[in-house]
Amino acid sequence: MTTDPHVIVIGAGLSGLAAAARLRGRGYAVTVLETSPTPGGMVRTETLTAPGGTRHRFDTGATVLTMPELIVGPLTELGLDPADVLERLALTPVDPGYVMNYADGTSLALPRNTADIPAAVAQAFGPRAARGVDQLLDWLRQVYDAEFDVFIDRNYGGLRDLTGPQTRQAAKRLVQLHTLGGLTGAVARFVDDERLQRAFTFQALYAGVPPHRARAIYAIIADMDIGRGLSAPAGGMGRVGEVMATALAEAGVTLTYDTTVRALLHEGRTVSGVVTDTGQMLPADAVVATGERDQVAALLGQRPRRRLTYSPSAVVVHGLLPEGTTAAWSSGHHTLDFGAAWTKTFAEITGRRGTPMSDGSFLITRGAASDRQTFIADGLESVSVLAPTPNLDSAPLDWDAVARPYAQEVLGTLAGRGYAGIDALQMLRIDHPRTWARTGLPAGTPFSAAHTVAQTGPLRTRNTWPGVDNLFLAGSATVPGVGIPPVLVSGGLAADRVNARLPRSDRR
Repeated sequence: MTTDPHVIVIGAGLSGLAAAARLRGRGYAVTVLETSPTPGGMVRTETLTAPGGTRHRFDTGATVLTMPELIVGPLTELGLDPADVLERLALTPVDPGYVMNYADGTSLALPRNTADIPAAVAQAFGPRAARGVDQLLDWLRQVYDAEFDVFIDRNYGGLRDLTGPQTRQAAKRLVQLHTLGGLTGAVARFVDDERLQRAFTFQALYAGVPPHRARAIYAIIADMDIGRGLSAPAGGMGRVGEVMATALAEAGVTLTYDTTVRALLHEGRTVSGVVTDTGQMLPADAVVATGERDQVAALLGQRPRRRLTYSPSAVVVHGLLPEGTTAAWSSGHHTLDFGAAWTKTFAEITGRRGTPMSDGSFLITRGAASDRQTFIADGLESVSVLAPTPNLDSAPLDWDAVARPYAQEVLGTLAGRGYAGIDALQMLRIDHPRTWARTGLPAGTPFSAAHTVAQTGPLRTRNTWPGVDNLFLAGSATVPGVGIPPVLVSGGLAADRVNARLPRSDRR
């Protein structure tokens, strides 16, 4: 009788859960170790208690969910039917996907159905802009089709993969689509209104790169985001991790919470297991680590050879407003409020010496627009406001002292822009760069390493660890990058690495 190889996955974020599902589906024994008491990592829904004792739900991590098929895929490897997974997720279409408000008073509500987007653009910006957006949406889909399978959802083994026929053909197509130039310029070929360009380029900030400096290959994010529609799980974003973890437990995966890995046992080129914070030693034939690169290096007792450039951070305010306050706003589940400045704003938060935005653009999240039952309680609505900020490497501000007055300033600005009553938000919690830093995130940012030229594609931190043959990485710090779709993909890529490395036994 053969024994299935045992893989330990460090971290129950979406990348770790996806890796565990792929591995268990292929017959490996899998243990997932998670520091927190719940699964999901940076995709979570938390209960915050108001001073009067009432309890209210907030999505305190990622709030934008797209491409749910990347959740379905790993769980079907466990034997679940796709329809069953979708039923467990209980997704509601977010429509409009975004409401975008501009400093001049223009408002654009982007329908979830891409076929309806040109008509919405025509109403806000005129028929010429609508024709350009129709062509732009088609171009975005072509960029996705040329890029995703070859450059995102794929492991590279060396020069042969980088120069092989599949890569050459895809690269040729991307050149034909003019994706090697700047993102803003590429979008401007279809729409010349700077306000409208923002709607299809702001996504570059997810990758930690200002739109005016990003390459047009990042247009794929706009297709994932706007072109494929957004969804909201019933009960909040935390449902995603809960659904994945439940399916794993049903399939025989061991999930252990409130457990921190303190060290990786290794000798020569092999990791033999992990040591937890209780001193327990757990053997493993391979390890998938989902933390930041420097955290993994510390587990090995190593120091990274080169310094990474990290994405901007954010101040996020979670608070309560009386039910009905938001009815007069031009808003939806996800509302982007753009200041008059744009290029200057990104220079401020991404510069070598960063500063808070002088004319900010903000994300307002109202989960109640899709799920009143979860996000309205005791006559109060949960509302969150995100303000991008420089990370601690570029601006080591004392956020513990300035976060509250800064949050009040942001809310006052929004009140002046038409969100009546938001300046009276009962703030229950403020997350800021120092908050993120205390959880171990480098530079105090939850958005990991920026996708600069030297840190993207095959130049990003690899999902194999140099000098250790059976240690693999997943998560936003490694390939393919930051965001819910990429980290789910990263879990599958890490599982493929394990599968290629470990000797095969009888698979289920």
